[in-house]
Amino acid sequence: MPLPSEPLRKLGFLTIGLFDPDDPRPGHESTLEIIELGERLGFDSAWVRHRHLQHGISSPVAVLAAASQRTSRIALGTAVIPLGWENPLRLAEDLATVDVLSGGRLNPGVSVGPPMHFDRVKDALYPHTANAEDFGHDRVRRLLGFLRGEPATDFSGTEGIEVFSDRVEPRSPGLADRLWYGGGSLRSARWAGRHGLNLLTSNVVKAEESEDFAEVQLSHVRAFRAHHPDGERARVSQGLVVIPTDGATAAQRAKYEEYVRRRTPRTTSPHGPARLVYAPDLVGPSAELAERLHAHAAFREVDEVAFALPFTFAHDDYVQILTDLATGLGPALGWRPADDHRGVTPA
Repeated sequence: MPLPSEPLRKLGFLTIGLFDPDDPRPGHESTLEIIELGERLGFDSAWVRHRHLQHGISSPVAVLAAASQRTSRIALGTAVIPLGWENPLRLAEDLATVDVLSGGRLNPGVSVGPPMHFDRVKDALYPHTANAEDFGHDRVRRLLGFLRGEPATDFSGTEGIEVFSDRVEPRSPGLADRLWYGGGSLRSARWAGRHGLNLLTSNVVKAEESEDFAEVQLSHVRAFRAHHPDGERARVSQGLVVIPTDGATAAQRAKYEEYVRRRTPRTTSPHGPARLVYAPDLVGPSAELAERLHAHAAFREVDEVAFALPFTFAHDDYVQILTDLATGLGPALGWRPADDHRGVTPA
């Protein structure tokens, strides 16, 4: 069995946070409970997806603000905030506030491009400026600059009884170094590397040099590091759908296997004008999954992962999957939970 260059150093998970539109609170509460469980199990990070005008987390920054008050150690990330929906100045204020509340645990992940279904939402989102908006990398540069303390205005000082700053407040030193870029192409990987960001690479990439997912993802990781000031030390987190079944019931195993079976056909060839390639979902016992991951060319290049929880499963399913990831698959990949949480039995 091929082995990775070094043991898995950081284990994280990603959730979409689905909820019932007629009763949204239980879904949000489930997401917070899952993050709390992740901390108890010793996970290094918990990430939430961002879904606008859907029945998933529309405000990950708000959800992570709540999570920051119910946890004390686990890193909290967004994967990813699409900046086409955001004002970088306002977003910088929100991110800095949550980072301060969390004690410096926030890991914002962002992406660029026009909002999904832009022609149908532009009148609500940008009623007067839709045709003038730039949805490219400049939004990331602006956000990064504000997080680094670059001036947002040429005015500062006292006006009457109020004191004004020329920078985003609150200041949270170190937050800019924890900004991640969600990239699925060689161009994105190179750009993120040149600008000193961290790279989130998911289970969707563009078929450019190959149609083999692992080969494409490997080329992105290497291109990113080749252009990053930190070189081989530059941080990359890989996100795949990985479902261990060690502690699953027979009914759960059947559901998981059917979920993977339905999604597998999309992995056989590139899709659409962008030639998107999807990674196969992985399901099975931890020992088998570890062997398959060790054989994955891109996995062998990284030492951080954020395995994605399937979108449509129940809360109890997520508890079982996270428990198996932390107690079975993670150790099989060389990972060890945070020292101060070893031996803790999940509630």
